[in-house]
Amino acid sequence: MANRSPNRGEHAYKRIDKEIKSRSVKNLLFFYGNEGFLIHWAVDTLVRQYVNEAYKEMNFSRLEGTAVTLEQIINNCETLPFISEKRIVLISDFKLMEGIKNKYVSDEEEKLLAAYLKQLPEYCILIITADSTDKRKRLFKTVSEQGSVYEFGKLDERSLRSYIEKRFSESGKKAKPSVITQIIETSGYYDRDTDYSLYNLENDIKKAIAYNEDTHIEAESVYNTISGNLDTDVFAMIDSLSQSRKDEAYHILHNLLASGENEFRLLALLASQFEIVLAIKEMKEEGKSFQEMHEILGIHEYRVKKAAMFTQKYTISSLRKILQKIYNIEKNIKTGLLEPTLAFEIFISEI
Repeated sequence: MANRSPNRGEHAYKRIDKEIKSRSVKNLLFFYGNEGFLIHWAVDTLVRQYVNEAYKEMNFSRLEGTAVTLEQIINNCETLPFISEKRIVLISDFKLMEGIKNKYVSDEEEKLLAAYLKQLPEYCILIITADSTDKRKRLFKTVSEQGSVYEFGKLDERSLRSYIEKRFSESGKKAKPSVITQIIETSGYYDRDTDYSLYNLENDIKKAIAYNEDTHIEAESVYNTISGNLDTDVFAMIDSLSQSRKDEAYHILHNLLASGENEFRLLALLASQFEIVLAIKEMKEEGKSFQEMHEILGIHEYRVKKAAMFTQKYTISSLRKILQKIYNIEKNIKTGLLEPTLAFEIFISEI
């Protein structure tokens, strides 16, 4: 099985874990990325390693990055640790690292902060977190030169599978590889533009464990507990249509609309999925590999392989006709010719 990795090189959580165990962590760290779950884990692991739990309140400071001042940062970093190996200062959600101005830190103070970061006390570990970063900015360059930068993106498939297996094992549960694959695919973890993260997966795993009374996690538990996302539901609708199970497609459609899903967002994603199927169909006929398709389309390999399942059900001509019908739905809804639910129902009936 291919290694479906959205990241290049060793993942940040593996790097920081090795450095903590080898006690080679620098005293200036910057964590960013869309996996806040792993950032939270890294901070907690560092605190457990370097701070005496009994004196945690005296040796660990959490500063809110959107309201912190230069004076607060320096004062906290300059405070000596008390009965602990290190003092740890966390500046969370520090927008200056993203190139966003902070009304509490002037341009001049930002320069002073960059200068201060070059002389942090050895007894202090300063951790800065943000959602993203602007690598052109002075602060990022300073942190890169003086400390270590870690991008916590999505886990590669091997690590994700290992994470799921470990969570089940810790709860006395087991799952077949096929069930773990089903969890990953149902969750939509690798779908483009998804906001489904390890936080969501952790909650869904807990639900699956609670739902399943037996030792082995079964497929039914996945269907009943993994929340997934709109992308996954649309794929399910396309799957039903490709197998002429229109009753299922109607059911998925009505559930989505009844839940308040915006019809234009649903329409856009439906068009996007069929556009991907058409693109893959054309590239398959050109003899391109899955890896080439993945690179050309710029989407995760999971989506390429999921979309490829539908290519054998349709011709290029039929896919183009389907897309034209989808584009017509938008026009019919916007002009008031058809009510949204009816427009979608007509579409399903004609596929």
